[in-house]
Amino acid sequence: MGELVKTIAKALVDSPEEVSVTEIEGRQSLIIELKVAPEDMGKVIGKQGRIAKAIRTVVKAAATKENKRVVVEIIQ
Repeated sequence: MGELVKTIAKALVDSPEEVSVTEIEGRQSLIIELKVAPEDMGKVIGKQGRIAKAIRTVVKAAATKENKRVVVEIIQ
C-alpha cells in the first residue's frame, strides 16, 4: 500500500525525491504517513482536499482485497 501512495504522490509533486512514506501496521489497520516538501503540500491536498480524498479512495479500494483498514495521513 505504501508503494502505491508513494507512486501517486511522486507523480503529483515538483520534488519527487522529497516524498517519503511510512507504514505503521496494526492488527486490523494500516496507517500510511505521507510526507512531501512544504511547497508541494498544496499539490498533494488539492482544492478543498479533493486530491487527498482521491488518494485515500484509491488506497482504500486496494486495501479491500486484503481485508485491511487503511488510513492515509498527510504530514507536514
